[in-house]
Amino acid sequence: MADRNSDEDSLARRIAAARAAEPARRDGAKQGENAGWQVASEFIGAMLAGGFIGWFIDRQFGTGPWGLIILLMLGFVTGLTQSLRRQKALEDERDRD
Repeated sequence: MADRNSDEDSLARRIAAARAAEPARRDGAKQGENAGWQVASEFIGAMLAGGFIGWFIDRQFGTGPWGLIILLMLGFVTGLTQSLRRQKALEDERDRD
C-alpha cells in the first residue's frame, strides 16, 4: 500500500512540474513564431520598398522597366541578407541559452 501512495505522490509531483513548465514552453514557442513573422515581414518589406522606388524612378525618368527590375532585385538581396543576419543572431542567442 505504501508503494501506491508514493507512486501517487510521484505522479502528482510530475504533473505539478509539467504544469509549471508549460507557460515557459508556450512563451518560447511564441517567441519563435514572432521572430519568424518579423523575418518574413522584413524580407517582403525590402522587396516592396525596392519595387516601389524602382517604379517611381521609371515613372519620373522614363527608364522603362529597368529601374523596377534592378531595384526589385536589390530589394530581394537586401531582404535575403537581413533575413540571414537575423537567423544567425537568433541561432547565436539560442546557443547562449
